[in-house]
Amino acid sequence: MNVAMIQIVMKTSTAFACVLLALTGSASLGIAQSSVVAATFADATATAGIHFEHRHGGTGERYMVETMGSGAALADLDGDGWLDIYFVQNGPTPGFVETEKLVDQYFRNRGDGSFDDATEHTGVSGDGYGLGAAAADYDNDGFIDLYVTNYGPNRLYRNNGDGTFSDVTVEAGVGDDLWGSSTAWADIDHDGLLDLYVANYVDFGWDNNKFCGDSSRGLSAYCHPDEYNALPDRLYLNAGDGTFEEIGERAGIVDTLDGKGLGVVFADYDDDGDDDVYVANDSTRNLLYTNNGDRTFTEDGFLAGVGYNEDGRTEAGMGVDWGDYDGDRRLDVVVTNLTLETNTLYRNLGKGSFVDASFATGLGEPSLLFVAFGTNWMDYDNDTDLDLFVANGHIIDNIAEFGTKVEGSPLADRTYPQTNHLYRNDGQGRFEEVHSRSGEGMDLVKVSRGSAVGDVDNDGDLDIMISNSNQSADYLRNDGGNDAGNWIQLRLVGRRANRNAVGARVTIDESIVREVRAGSSYCSSSDTRLHVGIGAAGAAEVMVRWPGGETALLGSLQAGHLYVVHEGHGVVAIR
Repeated sequence: MNVAMIQIVMKTSTAFACVLLALTGSASLGIAQSSVVAATFADATATAGIHFEHRHGGTGERYMVETMGSGAALADLDGDGWLDIYFVQNGPTPGFVETEKLVDQYFRNRGDGSFDDATEHTGVSGDGYGLGAAAADYDNDGFIDLYVTNYGPNRLYRNNGDGTFSDVTVEAGVGDDLWGSSTAWADIDHDGLLDLYVANYVDFGWDNNKFCGDSSRGLSAYCHPDEYNALPDRLYLNAGDGTFEEIGERAGIVDTLDGKGLGVVFADYDDDGDDDVYVANDSTRNLLYTNNGDRTFTEDGFLAGVGYNEDGRTEAGMGVDWGDYDGDRRLDVVVTNLTLETNTLYRNLGKGSFVDASFATGLGEPSLLFVAFGTNWMDYDNDTDLDLFVANGHIIDNIAEFGTKVEGSPLADRTYPQTNHLYRNDGQGRFEEVHSRSGEGMDLVKVSRGSAVGDVDNDGDLDIMISNSNQSADYLRNDGGNDAGNWIQLRLVGRRANRNAVGARVTIDESIVREVRAGSSYCSSSDTRLHVGIGAAGAAEVMVRWPGGETALLGSLQAGHLYVVHEGHGVVAIR
């Protein structure tokens, strides 16, 4: 067996890849309200009319890009109050014969539990080999736009507000032609304009595809990322006139560690009022860029303790998300990884310091024999604390063919399709993996990649969209989360801040913290509306800190409603 294959099977630090009426007094929430009614997930894909078949366009050559899959974006793209879904398609590889054109697909939510395929004539079908997407209103015109990463030139689609989009990539100056993976929007300088971070992976090319696997048997496999050089990430500053300037090097986004980026997410981890960025790298150290407040960043991953796992090793680094799982009002970060690595949870201790809490919280052991990509913090049972969804699926499609060729490798016992995981927070800082008793949707066995969450059916609980590699996508509808606990939702609209209020922080009853973000998980983007479970409480005290620092006390908001909140005006509508 050649060296490349030994790396594939034996390395434990590897991966690929690419959810105003009368306002009365509130009850104190407290963390860990117990759920009486169990929430389960139904596979509602077919009944909803979501017919997306991901295709990697492979011909048997095992081009590395094929195994990375793609992501999805959940956003209200037509402004009707219902979340639509945008699935990113891969595309053809050299020699692949298309029986029908492989395109990205936009499904419009009809508001009755079903979707229409609105791809045709909307201008967002794409023509590249797609990987990721992030949805946000970059030009502050009230309509959510789309940025799509590709293996090859990326695409920026401006929402015209009439059901169509215009490809403005060239004039905007954001058509990076490297291997783009995850991407995220944030206003890094509080000028009211959303800026853009693009994580790039490795310098693989159709013409430099290497043989990796068992040469003695002629058995090929997708190569380890060590076979290729890293590519630099991009940071685009929004000029406000429809154009962007790439400022990565000037801003300190200079990866001297040859990072191979697959996941990226913004959050204000140090609670100083501006957005920092975390980058999950594949088999190289993860990066934490602390925002200095002057359009520059300092890379603090090593000193903060989030660059390596608790053993001081690099890991696979695919998907990533921030969330306060333990109710201490400090944002923690979770990173998904490869088999024999954990899904690594870094607990925020404050003062710029984190600790690997993967095993202490119960996340470590259940994840050891799975390959994980997408991940989302979500309070799926509305009991006030954040639970965790993880999308699983191997990266070697013929892993079973290698058997026990490499002595001692537990990978020989793993399959290409895998079950996804759902970790329920017990409210005391520990998680229980509960997918096997969480409904038919959680029993699916597929090769999952990107995941996005949001209340798709507007019934008061969070649903999940999943993009699967070379398979149909999945819509997992949450049934029962709205009975398990009460909830409120917030749609924040910026005035001086960016229109989507990306970067805003909301505090509920002084115990729950949530932030608005646009881009997370693996190659995906979730709803920018904030969904907050409040357990048995009938109302909650809510405070908003807008990007830029202005705060607003909204008072006590009754459970069971979506509140539209405008910066400077408070609650302007209740639904």
